[in-house]
Amino acid sequence: MTIVETSDAGFEPVRASLAEPRDFFALLKPRVMSLVVLTAITGMMLAPGHMDPTLAVISILAIALGAGASGSLNMWYDADIDRIMTRTAKRPVPSGRVTEDAALSLGIGLSILSVSMLGLAANWLAAAILAFTIFFYAVVYTMGLKRSTPQNIVIGGSAGAFPPMIGWACVTGSIGIESITLFLIIFLWTPPHFWALALFKMRDYEMVGVPMLPNVAGEKATRLQILVYSLLLVPVGVAPWALGFAGPVYGIASVILGANFLRLAWGVFRMADGDVAMKPAKRLFAFSILYLFALFVLLIGEGAFGGTALTLGSLL
Repeated sequence: MTIVETSDAGFEPVRASLAEPRDFFALLKPRVMSLVVLTAITGMMLAPGHMDPTLAVISILAIALGAGASGSLNMWYDADIDRIMTRTAKRPVPSGRVTEDAALSLGIGLSILSVSMLGLAANWLAAAILAFTIFFYAVVYTMGLKRSTPQNIVIGGSAGAFPPMIGWACVTGSIGIESITLFLIIFLWTPPHFWALALFKMRDYEMVGVPMLPNVAGEKATRLQILVYSLLLVPVGVAPWALGFAGPVYGIASVILGANFLRLAWGVFRMADGDVAMKPAKRLFAFSILYLFALFVLLIGEGAFGGTALTLGSLL
């Protein structure tokens, strides 16, 4: 928010900002940033090779700042619709605590800083992927796909799936099948996660004209798509164990978590049209967050203890 004060000369008004440090931190979407950091660390820990601990910490910081840059640019561009939607009206820009110019400047500044830091601390392949991720989220998704197609989440979900690939590239300077698998887990997780949210927030999206799938194709089609993507996600979630770069603990846990994901997705599929409470969708949305965090925490845990991965070859 800004307040207008009269200058001593009595001429032009002086604008005094009421923004606090926490408001600028909120621009970075810290909850999204925490997922980015978690998945990037997973990619680093699973990658073969060694990285200097100091450079690894700097690299993680750079990736986090890159995620924050994306969030700030997203909030700058979406300020007009964020003011209308109940879920986003209290964000720093629509609430008036931070100006749109400040959000844009912060996003651009952090983009340049994060990519430069990562290139110098790790390598320029990792930096290039980070730069592409920021561009894809801020420009391709936020400015292009979000307001033009009901497949916005499917295509735009790629941006959130790149961090483990960036982490892997930091250590190896390359892209391996393992990092692609981690990418696919997040990519396939994104549609059922966000479409579950869209089901019980579709009035918000309808008010601002964002063509989310429930508003365009209807609830029934959305529930079917959630089930289809869940069926694709669960086996890919088990794939790290099947491919040999995760251990038996991860394998068992991913099967159990996946079975519950499918159970909840089936519950959403069986919902009646016009269900006001939307409890099945809310349950799936909440569990989907736990599901993704659990998978990557398990991968980090097994990687930290080393030698726990049970390769497919050793089973045959």
